[in-house]
Amino acid sequence: MDPIEFYKQQVNMTDWLKAIGAAGTEAMQAEDYEKRERLKVLNRVIGLPFDKPTQFSGQDIADNTPEFQEFMKEHGHELCAVRAIPYDASHQKLRMRGHTITKALEWYLDQHLDPALYRVDFVPHPSTHIWSTIFIVNKLGVFGEVTKGSHEQLTQGLYTDHAPITFAKHWTDDAWQLSEQADGLALYLDEAVGFLRVTDAAQQAELVRELQAEFAHEHLLGYFETVQSEEWGTWFIDYNRLLGKSYEDYVATIPTVSLNELSGQIGNKGVARGRVRIVPFDMVAAATVTGEEVLVCDMTTPQYVPLMQQAAAIVTDRGGILAHAAIVARELGKPCIVGTKYATTQLKEGQLVEVDAFRGLVRALEQ
Repeated sequence: MDPIEFYKQQVNMTDWLKAIGAAGTEAMQAEDYEKRERLKVLNRVIGLPFDKPTQFSGQDIADNTPEFQEFMKEHGHELCAVRAIPYDASHQKLRMRGHTITKALEWYLDQHLDPALYRVDFVPHPSTHIWSTIFIVNKLGVFGEVTKGSHEQLTQGLYTDHAPITFAKHWTDDAWQLSEQADGLALYLDEAVGFLRVTDAAQQAELVRELQAEFAHEHLLGYFETVQSEEWGTWFIDYNRLLGKSYEDYVATIPTVSLNELSGQIGNKGVARGRVRIVPFDMVAAATVTGEEVLVCDMTTPQYVPLMQQAAAIVTDRGGILAHAAIVARELGKPCIVGTKYATTQLKEGQLVEVDAFRGLVRALEQ
């Protein structure tokens, strides 16, 4: 799958949820739209570092106010992610990343949005990434994935050179469990999660009052994303309370390799048996899958949603444990194993398999 073409087609998580008719999609959309407003509160109360945006109303931009002119003069050459965020969550959020602010402005103006309906966030965008993470903090511990590339590899599940490293730490553990060792990784995870430890009772109370925050073992609960760059160090780029709630019982497992079994990461727990149905990306439009079949593919994209809805289970070569596709599988209640590397080549079309998404294993029940 061509990464450039993939990202052209990719949609945000709430669009995935809309496609399957998931309950609570509107609330999830509103949560997503205001994530940096919550990060602002965390920054003010506990000093949490985040990718603080420069914000303008759509009308400020349309009127080319002196403040906006000064911003463009000083920062137009800098890289950014731009977010056109509607005041009414029933309207679509638009986004683009990785271009200069000047180019981002051109993109925004080309959308021809009603300036009265939107505010525009210009979010700093690092030119390089040391680490990127995506993780859940719940009452059981901290569980997620990390990569040395940009964080969209984790949210979208598409990586080209190196699979993400899974990490897990129960509150009773002394050290991180890692699917692969990497220099400096444990220290970075300690740093990132350390920002979420709130020992001061007054600060906890303020966050409960302002954000309806929840805590366990003095740590803020929820779904989080971070990036670390040479320019700015560690930044949090997402804090989602609703996703945290939906993963309140989640535990990531570090898979082990066994003979005659295919091992991967657990996208959603469950057990299912069925016949393998391998669907390449270029065949997805014409493919069908029944409830007695296991959908096997390189990775899922929005085009796979109808097949995901019908399949008994989902198994992929690539993808991540908290990528959008895995979250969708969880909403569908489908057993899901991602990141097996070899599912499309090791499994055979029509082969009877058992998908054990409690242990992260796919077993062939016949040769």
